[in-house]
Amino acid sequence: MRFVTKSIVFILFLMIDTQIVQSETKISVFVSIVPQHYVVQQISKDLVDIQVMVAPGANPHTYEPKPQQMIAISKAQLYFSIGVSFENVWLSKLVSFNPNLLVIHTDAGITKLPMDSHDHDHHHADKNEHHEEIVDPHIWLSPPLVKIQARHILIALQDIDPANRLIYEANYTTFISKLEELDHHIRQLLTDKQGLEFMVFHPSWGYFAHTYGLKQVPIEIEGKSPKPEQMKQLIDYARKHNITAIFQQPQISSKSAEQIAREINGKVVFVDPLALDWSENLLGVARQLGSRK
Repeated sequence: MRFVTKSIVFILFLMIDTQIVQSETKISVFVSIVPQHYVVQQISKDLVDIQVMVAPGANPHTYEPKPQQMIAISKAQLYFSIGVSFENVWLSKLVSFNPNLLVIHTDAGITKLPMDSHDHDHHHADKNEHHEEIVDPHIWLSPPLVKIQARHILIALQDIDPANRLIYEANYTTFISKLEELDHHIRQLLTDKQGLEFMVFHPSWGYFAHTYGLKQVPIEIEGKSPKPEQMKQLIDYARKHNITAIFQQPQISSKSAEQIAREINGKVVFVDPLALDWSENLLGVARQLGSRK
């Protein structure tokens, strides 16, 4: 009886040990922002351990990795970059911390748009002063551009895990179908809204606007809140163009947006460009804009 008991215990130990080994051999992947988690997960399902560098609710423009993240990145195999400003400072440091880390630039092949800036202050700079053009990193907010990113993710996962390449391919195909359905649904919601202008504090929605024939009007100027005269011009612009809702992302102070909303008898609508439920988030924005008269 003792022998049987010991045998059962030994078998259980082997089962637990095998599960630990399997868990440890799971591909470790890092992404920069939360929406990328959604895309990678759609293609990899449970074959990959996905960790997000910029934590939910944090600002990717100013984020600094936590010590435990640096420890985790030292053991990671893949890093899917997307071109956010956080990467400009930290990506090379992460690679130096883990020379075996394979960085996949999912924004490769995408032509970046310049960051939108509403022309409500013509005289703030000397006409001879040169300003370097800032490109818009928010490429994950356009379904057609996410298709490009998804292809880079698929190829990287198949290369590093060829044994499961057919599973990744099947998941990818399903995801592309979902993307196309989402794109079609958004276009239906925005039928007859071509040229519609909407106001945002931080110009995150440029690619979304470009994809669906809309125009975002940013409040902030070169990353800063507007001055009193600029605020007046924005309020006048909103009244003239019948703008009654201002999109505000929760990671940024809403003081300016709320002030404008009060002046135009409008409302501040909190929309997070970094939401995890990516597809529903885009649909929510499309519904908001589609309801505009």
